[in-house]
Amino acid sequence: MSSLGLIRRVAIAACGAFSLLAAVACQNAVGQSASPIRNIEVDVAPLRASAGEPTASWVQRGLPGQLSQALAGHMASQGGTLVVRIDYVTLGANKDGWAQDNISGVATIGGAQRPVRAITRYQASAVDQVMFEESNRRRVTQLMQALAYWIAREI
Repeated sequence: MSSLGLIRRVAIAACGAFSLLAAVACQNAVGQSASPIRNIEVDVAPLRASAGEPTASWVQRGLPGQLSQALAGHMASQGGTLVVRIDYVTLGANKDGWAQDNISGVATIGGAQRPVRAITRYQASAVDQVMFEESNRRRVTQLMQALAYWIAREI
C-alpha cells in the first residue's frame, strides 16, 4: 500500500471520528440546555388592559393547559417556574378570506426573559359573522397552541 493511500485512509477515519464526536457533543449540549420546569404561571394583566374580556379569560384558562401539554417532557419536581406574560392578542382583519392573528408577550424561567410570539392564519367563513364569539375563541385557542409549541421548542 502506498503512503499516499494510507494517509488518505487515516484522514478519512479522523474526519469520521471527529464528526461522530461533534454529533455526540451537540446532542449532549441540547439535552442539557433544557431547563426543567416545576410550575407554570400565566400573567394576563397586560392583555386584560389591551384586549379586555373575554380574550384575557380565555388565555388565562387555556394557556396553562396548552403549555403543560407542550412541555410535558420538561416537567420535573426540582425545576423552576415558567412565567408567561401575555401582552397582546391581535385578531387580524379578513383579507381575501384569510386573517392573520398573533399573540405576544414574555416568557421567564430562571430569571432569563425571552420575548415570545406566535402567528396563525385563520380562514374566515360566513358563519363567523353570526357566531363571532365562538369564532374568536377558536382563533385564540389556535394562537395559544402555536405559542405553547414555540415556547416548548425554545426552552
